Amino acid sequence: MPKFEDNPFDDPTIDNPFADPSVQQVARNTNNATRGLDDYNPFDGQQNTNQGVQQPTQPAIMQAVAPPVQQSQPQPQSPPQNFISADFQRRQEELERKAEELARREAELRAGSAGRRNNWPPLPAACPIQPCFYQDINVDIPLEFQRIVRHLYYLWMFHALVLALNIVGALSLMITGNGFTIFGLSLLYFILLTPFSFVCWYRPIYKAFRSDSSFNFMVFFFLFLFQIIVTIVQAIGFGGGGSCGLITSLTAFQTNVAVGIITMIVTIGFITAAVCDILLMAKVHRIYRSTGASLAKAQAEFTTEFLRNQHVQTVASNAAAAAVNAQLANNRY
Repeated sequence: MPKFEDNPFDDPTIDNPFADPSVQQVARNTNNATRGLDDYNPFDGQQNTNQGVQQPTQPAIMQAVAPPVQQSQPQPQSPPQNFISADFQRRQEELERKAEELARREAELRAGSAGRRNNWPPLPAACPIQPCFYQDINVDIPLEFQRIVRHLYYLWMFHALVLALNIVGALSLMITGNGFTIFGLSLLYFILLTPFSFVCWYRPIYKAFRSDSSFNFMVFFFLFLFQIIVTIVQAIGFGGGGSCGLITSLTAFQTNVAVGIITMIVTIGFITAAVCDILLMAKVHRIYRSTGASLAKAQAEFTTEFLRNQHVQTVASNAAAAAVNAQLANNRY
């Protein structure tokens, strides 16, 4: 029975293929690779550098990708709360004032002219002379024209103030020996010009803006031009003219400095009044031209108002009745 333990390659006569050095090198490399595969653990989190195998560092799982963060736009800073409250309150008060003004105007229009009580000049109830006119700029005048009407009213009051100061200046001149004439004329100017200026040019412009009347505009322009001429003459101050104008003031400085100062203040008042007259007349004229008014429209309004006048209608009716009666009497005879 043969011995299986015997190595057939031990016989030196037989050529041993594993004795070749190149074969032994390949065998060693194969053993090393096999050993590396045997030792490889796919669930090991580390890398075996000795075996020369690259191991994954983390499991191949899908990770949720977070959405990109959107940068919010900077919000505009809101104004402070107290500022909003103050602005809202101011607007609310303005709206309430306008609503009250419109309600008052509507009530006045419904009542008509008969329901209005005269309130100008503002005299006490105990005074025997009662007010002659009704005046309420907030009610009668449209909102866009109220400012110019108030300026004209203040201008009339300024004219009255200057005429009153003119009396003081004339009195000082009379005390220094310039006679009674200038003082008497200054009193006459104040007594006549103050009410006449109110009736002749302020009331027409008031009614012109109240009812958009071309006729009243024409009356204002004509009479206010006369007012400007008179004011300029008073500002010059001719000797004996009854006004403390420039000439009178320069003459007064030669006799008494204090009287000269008083009369010069009056002169400045007359000059200021004349300048304001010219400026306001130009402004009223611009407004008048912008409304499309004309002389033909003023003539038509005058004719209409003249025919509507109750007194004119009464006179015309009486004249017509008298003419008819006269014609009938002639026919009888």
